[in-house]
Formats: sequence, structure tokens, C-alpha cells
Amino acid sequence: MNIHQAKTHLSRYARRVKAGETMLLCDRNRPFAELRPLAPARTTPVRQRRMGQDAGKLVLPKDWDSPQTNAAIAALFGI
Repeated sequence: MNIHQAKTHLSRYARRVKAGETMLLCDRNRPFAELRPLAPARTTPVRQRRMGQDAGKLVLPKDWDSPQTNAAIAALFGI
């Protein structure tokens, strides 16, 4: 479909895409985009992580946020 057709009949094309059809969007009859349905959502729930399960695994030195440490990090990034 060309851009004008897409603007004029967007609802109609959206229904077709929801039904599983893939469509090409063209500019002056040259395809530049594909309109297709998204992959189905997960049906199995994502396992949630318990808060605090990594507590104590990271130990920072007392000067981790000192001006010298911040300047050294900034220098690594060229700031």
C-alpha cells in the first residue's frame, strides 16, 4: 500500500494485520517498511527475583564516591 492509502484506510489495514497478514508500506510504489503483527505474548509467567538475594555480594571501598575516584572514571570516558 502507498502512504496515502495507509492514511485513508488505516483502520482497515490494522484489522488485517491483527488477523496475521503482513503488509508493505510504499513511497511512490517503492517499499520502505513492513507492517506485521507482533509476536504473541508469553504465556508462561516470568519468574520474579526476590529482593535482596544478592545482599553482601558487592563490597565497595570507603572512597568509592570520592572526588578522586569520580575524576578517574570521568578521565576513562574522556570527560
